[in-house]
Amino acid sequence: MWPVWLIIAGVCFIIEMMTVGFFVFWFGIGALLTMIISFIFPDNLILQTSFFVISSTLLIFCTKPLVKKLSKSDKKVATNAYSIIGKKGIVVQDINPTHGVGQIKVAGEVWSAKTSDDSIIKKGSEIEITEIDGVKAIVKTITNVEEATIK
Repeated sequence: MWPVWLIIAGVCFIIEMMTVGFFVFWFGIGALLTMIISFIFPDNLILQTSFFVISSTLLIFCTKPLVKKLSKSDKKVATNAYSIIGKKGIVVQDINPTHGVGQIKVAGEVWSAKTSDDSIIKKGSEIEITEIDGVKAIVKTITNVEEATIK
């Protein structure tokens, strides 16, 4: 009976390669374990089938937290506009929320900018991008032009 369990394991592994989930794999492992049991009890099909069902079920439920932990990807990679969040830049045009104007230069690129607290930031000030709102970078001041010239 061991060749049948080997074939079942092979079919399960092939199905697992064609599917997205990590579910049928455990039936393949259960079939391989049952193949070993079939060497010990070659004539007892009820014992082999029971062992296959129990071992596959236990493998699925016992390894589910491990599989979730390993396949979990909390690491979000910042792309496009969101990649500039946290970077520092220079104000190239006064940021004035009243008039809705202001530009910054970050990593060689010029961005429209505004402040979250509706303050005016003068040209030449060093800023840090805190978030993106639509097509504008929301910034906060790191150093003002006046502070930089006093030092």
